[in-house]
Amino acid sequence: MIGFLIGLAIVGLIAGALARLLVPGRDPMGILGTMLLGIVGSFVAGFLARALFNDQSVGLFGSVVGAILCLLVWRRIGGRRRSGLLR
Repeated sequence: MIGFLIGLAIVGLIAGALARLLVPGRDPMGILGTMLLGIVGSFVAGFLARALFNDQSVGLFGSVVGAILCLLVWRRIGGRRRSGLLR
């Protein structure tokens, strides 16, 4: 269980960092925000893969694509209303 969580955190950090590098613009989030972005992106990609292709394994590439989608949605919906907690 601990190994799974550590692996999830590492893949989330890599996917979130790649998504932030690939999408131009400024995103004021720290390392935990980047990790959370990657983890949420992995779940989004897994859900979309399951819904569209009846396959749940997405890998790192799918995680990055999911994180990019989440980042774009975050900017579109929540980007204008930044609270003091996210700065």
